[in-house]
Amino acid sequence: MPVTYNDISLPDLDRTLTLATQAFVPYKNTSLRARRDFLHRVATGLEADRDALVRLAAGETHLGTDRLAGEVARTCWQLRSYADGALAGHALEARIDTALPDRKPAPRVDIRKMMVPLGPVAVFGSSNFPFAYSTAGGDTACALAAGCPVVVKAHPAHASTSERVAGIVLEAAEKSGMPAGVFAHVHGASFEIGKALVTHPFIKAVGFTGSTAGGKALFDWANLRPKPIPVFSEMGSINPVFLLPGKLEESAPTVAAQYTASITQGVGQFCTNPGLLIGIKSQGLDIFVEELSRAIAKVPSAPMLHPGIAKAYAEKRAAALKQAGVDTLATGIEGPEGLPTLASTTAARFLENPLLHQEVFGPYSLLVVCENPGEMLAVAQHIEGQLTSTLVATESEFHAHPGLVETIQQRCGRFIWNGVPTGVEVVPSMQHGGPYPATTDSRFTSVGEDGIKRFMRPLCFQQFPDHLLPEALQDANPLGIWRLVNGEWKR
Repeated sequence: MPVTYNDISLPDLDRTLTLATQAFVPYKNTSLRARRDFLHRVATGLEADRDALVRLAAGETHLGTDRLAGEVARTCWQLRSYADGALAGHALEARIDTALPDRKPAPRVDIRKMMVPLGPVAVFGSSNFPFAYSTAGGDTACALAAGCPVVVKAHPAHASTSERVAGIVLEAAEKSGMPAGVFAHVHGASFEIGKALVTHPFIKAVGFTGSTAGGKALFDWANLRPKPIPVFSEMGSINPVFLLPGKLEESAPTVAAQYTASITQGVGQFCTNPGLLIGIKSQGLDIFVEELSRAIAKVPSAPMLHPGIAKAYAEKRAAALKQAGVDTLATGIEGPEGLPTLASTTAARFLENPLLHQEVFGPYSLLVVCENPGEMLAVAQHIEGQLTSTLVATESEFHAHPGLVETIQQRCGRFIWNGVPTGVEVVPSMQHGGPYPATTDSRFTSVGEDGIKRFMRPLCFQQFPDHLLPEALQDANPLGIWRLVNGEWKR
């Protein structure tokens, strides 16, 4: 039987946030190596408890054990790679311009700048990734690597998994000698707790992965505070795929097989699921649609993460399919929930119906058929901000459609060439974020060590004696990090 956890009381939440605030100064002043060792210890604890964690999460989420074991491994990789990146000083962005006392017509004083942590961060666990984007997931790892205490609100869909992971983090903090309050874990299924977290004066930033409605609510609450704070919400994305006829004439069956897997992988419960396909009428598109429809029809329905997601998928799928001009091309093998679906409409219908632009979170994709390249460009121009966009094209087609290429780039955070959007590598070059409404701040990523910078701000030190400066800015560079010194990168 699932364990039920009571929402934290508001007085207890206030005490929790008071401890986090008290932990901030001592934690931000710990060495980069101490933070690294702390996060590595968390990863080691997750690995040691992997089998039990996987069993627990499988019972709460309907996700398969292989998928969950892989997610635990990814979470450990995130913790270690972000910790190692912090130790290397990448997020500090140290900049030094030494004094020029003899400069004419006016001397220059010594100026130095680095990134410093913001303060306690509230992290909201996601429903579709019980490990990688939840309690010890990317937002938590980034904030802790930055030097910020973290308060995690567990997602109620996998509350017991979150509770067990939190125990591992707390044990690692204690064994690493971290200050009390550096990490806290609370339960709160009600909106009241979420709002109390975001609006509490001790919270200085928020990390969120989830729905557009949820992320926008947090963003709005944060901006209504007397002192607004940054909210980094990763929200909805339909991840459009632009299919040009030349490439489809070359390899339509291969592309169809790739997209069958991408649309239905994990019952479509990924923020990078390709929910929108845009093609131009051609023989290649006909072959692609025939192959994709035939393959989708063979994919069985499957249980979704939790009843709330299954209900939302059924409702949004039904609403999309009943729109005028929308045809169902293929459905998978019937089941109680998670029915794979491929639908189609014309570019004209898509352009006039905003509901068709909305994400249907699950194994669903809508094909928009354009009469010509001009219609495809018009569709691209009317699509909102996305995490990813994909161009399936030949090189000659790439050069023949510069307006389309430019338009796609302006609306996404990751531009994919002849591939699929599902699959997000945890590497420094990854960008997992995009223009609104994909995220609330397209300048940052929630995947890769650059995500650490979300929870930091620049601080400039002017005319300080060397021995009073932070180590990252001292002349001797005791941390051994790369720094921009008088316009040159030096170590």
